Amino acid sequence: MKKILKIIAIVALVFTTSCGKETKTIVDNRPAVHVKVSTPLSENSTFISASGKIEAVQNANLSTRMMGFVDNIYVNVGNKVTKGQLLLSINSADIIAQKAQVNASITEATAAFNNAEKDYKRFIALFKDNSASQKEMDDISANYEMAKARLEAANQMKNQVNAQLSYSNIRAPFTGIITGKFVNKGAMANPGMPLISIETPGKFQVISMVPESDITSIKKGVNVNVLVKSTNQLITGKVTEVSTSAKNTGGQYLVKILLDKTDIHILSGMFTSVQFPVKKNSATTNLVLIPQSALIKQGQLTGVYTVGNENAAILRWLRIGKTFGDKVEVLSGLAANEQYIVSTEGKLYNGAKISIQ
Repeated sequence: MKKILKIIAIVALVFTTSCGKETKTIVDNRPAVHVKVSTPLSENSTFISASGKIEAVQNANLSTRMMGFVDNIYVNVGNKVTKGQLLLSINSADIIAQKAQVNASITEATAAFNNAEKDYKRFIALFKDNSASQKEMDDISANYEMAKARLEAANQMKNQVNAQLSYSNIRAPFTGIITGKFVNKGAMANPGMPLISIETPGKFQVISMVPESDITSIKKGVNVNVLVKSTNQLITGKVTEVSTSAKNTGGQYLVKILLDKTDIHILSGMFTSVQFPVKKNSATTNLVLIPQSALIKQGQLTGVYTVGNENAAILRWLRIGKTFGDKVEVLSGLAANEQYIVSTEGKLYNGAKISIQ
């Protein structure tokens, strides 16, 4: 019993002593990081954005219909070529042998035809003088027609061999620049296999794939803006083709945009963002846009620093949407009236003390 009373007395004494002390305020003496803040740009969605890729209007991948070893390649990537210039040759010894056989067949068929034609003309004269029977005339006529058919078959076979030979010599279909070489000397060329690619520079178009939810808003002949992602430069163009089927493109509709002439250096294969204008209506939604320079990326996550209580930097993770020039759409994670940090003069981290300029 005495021990219990002692314990109660000690607890009471400690409680009385602690209540008599004053509470101290913790002061944050950390240096503040100077930052600039802004609020998201909220605007009506008056255009549709879709990704695309630049290519030359006139381009081709050259291949062959025959199988054979590559004898020689006469051009390299970057070479300028003219229409009809020999680019690549494939071994065609077997076809040349066939051509010699066909020429011999033509010589034989020509001699047989000439002889049959002379007999035919003689028997016509004899038949008119009743010196030849109808049966003899019919036999000579049949022999003449067969000789004529054999000569025609031999000539057509020669055309076939010449066509095969043309596929052993790959020539430039138009004047342009060699952009790709996909085979080496001595390699086996197979039918349909790309051998050389060629394009005509100076006139470019963009191939863009538009989802089915937006394709009905895009019309042929509309002027559009095209942002080249690698250089962040804007080019204008016009829609020249709008596909009406997505059967072979996985639900994406192909749209072609012919680019206007520009001094901006562009190359085939560059990726772009195409902005198709659409009409405003009551269903037009507001977009929340922030500059891409304000985004923070950590692995697969994308966020932005916002201003928290007592001027502390708070890292907020976002779900972003389409890209519009140098800005990106925020789908969730940031309201239109919330402040976010645009730039900083020092190292910024989650919870850092900030000073707004």
